[in-house]
Amino acid sequence: MHPPHFRVGHGFDAHRLVEGRRFVLGGVRIEHERGPLGHSDGDALTHAICDALLGACALGDLGAHFPDTDPQWKDADSLRLLAACHELAVRHGWTIANVDATVVVQQPRLSPQVPLMRDALADVLGLDVARISVKAKTSEGMGYTGDGTGLAAYAVVLVETLERREPDHSAFT
Repeated sequence: MHPPHFRVGHGFDAHRLVEGRRFVLGGVRIEHERGPLGHSDGDALTHAICDALLGACALGDLGAHFPDTDPQWKDADSLRLLAACHELAVRHGWTIANVDATVVVQQPRLSPQVPLMRDALADVLGLDVARISVKAKTSEGMGYTGDGTGLAAYAVVLVETLERREPDHSAFT
């Protein structure tokens, strides 16, 4: 039997905020006059987690698996994309130890929705909510996240080998 292998992945996503779009973060609908512009639902938090997970497993990035040039992903629910990324990671011999994420946006105030985001993400990933951390920050009025024109999300995911076996390092799928 091999000792467990651990890997860390980092993810980032950013979107412009525009009128006429729903605001979804971590799978949670947030009331606001503007929402993230994107090919899918624009859920920057979930996208950052997807990229961190895929990166930790050396499986590329979100765009490689769900390109924004493919009409089937238009307005896609990002929690579905996260579920698919998680299934891919498990298929390649990895399990998630924990997720730590930060969303940076001036408005709307996100802290009341953070517990709902953690619950939604934990549910999709089949993890105890104690393994999911989501933090909401502002940039004190600086830059695109501070002037109200955009938001950014950062995520770190720690993965370990599933059942203490050697991970599969083959191609993406």
